[in-house]
Amino acid sequence: MTRTMRCEIVSAQRELFSGEIESIVAPGAEGELGILPGHTPLLTPIRPGPLRVILEGGQEQVFFISGGFIEVQPEGVIVLSDTGVRAADIDEAAAEKAREEAERLLSSREGDFDYASAAAELADAVARIRTIKKLRERG
Repeated sequence: MTRTMRCEIVSAQRELFSGEIESIVAPGAEGELGILPGHTPLLTPIRPGPLRVILEGGQEQVFFISGGFIEVQPEGVIVLSDTGVRAADIDEAAAEKAREEAERLLSSREGDFDYASAAAELADAVARIRTIKKLRERG
């Protein structure tokens, strides 16, 4: 069995990563989804959260993705996300502020309240914070 596979991580704005990897762990709809070389072909949605990529040699890179899809084919893995960023580039203070604002909107329901938008903003902020914590755990 091959030790590596090709991986592309793409957001609507730009390509975040392209290269050979040993494995990838994505935030699947039912929990973390681990993909190794030789995995069965798959197309499934992924939720907002940390996306971990293990490079050749064992080094790990962590990204935040806002959700999207992961496609596994014999030649490799493609992750498609609306937005994405390297975890090290996330502004933790901005993520905390966004979480607090979304929680405030959800609890107060002021003015033209759009529950779905406020809930989506809260989920995004919480996922960014979770990604930062995951990066810290890896040290």
